[in-house]
Amino acid sequence: MRILLIGQAAFAANVLEKLMERNETVVAVYAPPDRPGGRTDPLKDAAVSKGIDVFQPTTYKDDPVFSEYTELKPDLTVMAFVTDIIPARFFEVPTHGTINYHPSLLPRHRGASAINWAVIMGDTKTGLSIFWPDGGIDTGLILLQKEIDIGPNDTTGSLYFNSLFPMGVDAILESIDLIKAGNAPKILQAEAGATYEPPCDDRIAGIDWSTSADELYNLVRGCDPQPGAFAVLSGEKVRFYGAKRIEETVADAPGTILNVDDKGIHIALSGGRLIVGKVRPVKGGKMAAAEFAAEKGLKVGDKFDT
Repeated sequence: MRILLIGQAAFAANVLEKLMERNETVVAVYAPPDRPGGRTDPLKDAAVSKGIDVFQPTTYKDDPVFSEYTELKPDLTVMAFVTDIIPARFFEVPTHGTINYHPSLLPRHRGASAINWAVIMGDTKTGLSIFWPDGGIDTGLILLQKEIDIGPNDTTGSLYFNSLFPMGVDAILESIDLIKAGNAPKILQAEAGATYEPPCDDRIAGIDWSTSADELYNLVRGCDPQPGAFAVLSGEKVRFYGAKRIEETVADAPGTILNVDDKGIHIALSGGRLIVGKVRPVKGGKMAAAEFAAEKGLKVGDKFDT
């Protein structure tokens, strides 16, 4: 089977590695254009190291890009972490169709930030879907799904790297086996349970200290590691990571610093306490929250703004 891989980052590079280990025929790879400074995507690096042709269109809307793709004559196209808009005509070229990985239990959490929103919205379960794209936003027929629990201290990062990344790679391989055997399901998504959320960016990530402890903690977890939920200190954004929540009665106003110790900065919530382990100020990278507090001279009673 002639497989064409479209994707990016470590996830797609890992899919390529596994396909090559299985001696699959990968006819080409489509990866993002090189970034400023000549930095290349891990998928491109992996493909080049294996002598596989790499294509890096800036858009998939142009006819020459589609013609070039058609000439590769894929039997199956695998989309492994794709953020570009791929026109529906691309999906119809492969003789066995196109499959796409999405990190949610579709139809819940369609969109580019599915893992973030599962945590932000307080879901206790999520998972992944391999589906047949049809040109809509994550609306195609389902091939298979895998479910996982969301623990009370999980973050978007822990769910992805510990579960949805490795499970996703395996699910793609399982899907290919089902397609080869002629047993690949095509299950209609139930629109009754569908949700779509926008990208999780700074329009979402700002902390409002008046929200409940549950909602605020879910936001912080859901924005960890990207984009990083933020509060404002002396007019500048400070992003929170590695947070824990303690349920207790707190008399201080939400956003007030209760303590600073080796665990981090303790901040009052509406119905509890948030312990922030790491922060990222506007200038510089992530650092221990206690170190940041010492540099800024933060003390008990100081307050973060919304």
